[in-house]
Amino acid sequence: MNGIAELLEEVLSSIVLISTSLMEFIGVCVLVYTAIKSFWLWVKKDGSNVRLILAQGIALALEFKMGGEVLRTVVVREWAELGILGAIIVLRGLLTFLIHWEIENERKAMGPEIEKQKP
Repeated sequence: MNGIAELLEEVLSSIVLISTSLMEFIGVCVLVYTAIKSFWLWVKKDGSNVRLILAQGIALALEFKMGGEVLRTVVVREWAELGILGAIIVLRGLLTFLIHWEIENERKAMGPEIEKQKP
């Protein structure tokens, strides 16, 4: 019975490691794509809402990264690791909150035409 528990623990650890890495990779891809897109719009002087697009991309990327950190807490074994992960989650959560606040302020500043694009 002990062997089955160890096997299941190993499988869970592997799944969490792969999933965490995948979520963090997706977060990085979203951030890079958004940065390139925003830079291109800025160079073309085509986007009046470049800041809004960039802020939304950063927020989405942070949420993927935070999801990876939350998933990583499943396999934490020591209190020190849990404390570090908790601090990272809190900091990323605060950043996400501030970015969403900035997005709302940017939408209000841009006026009624951007309100139509609000999801």
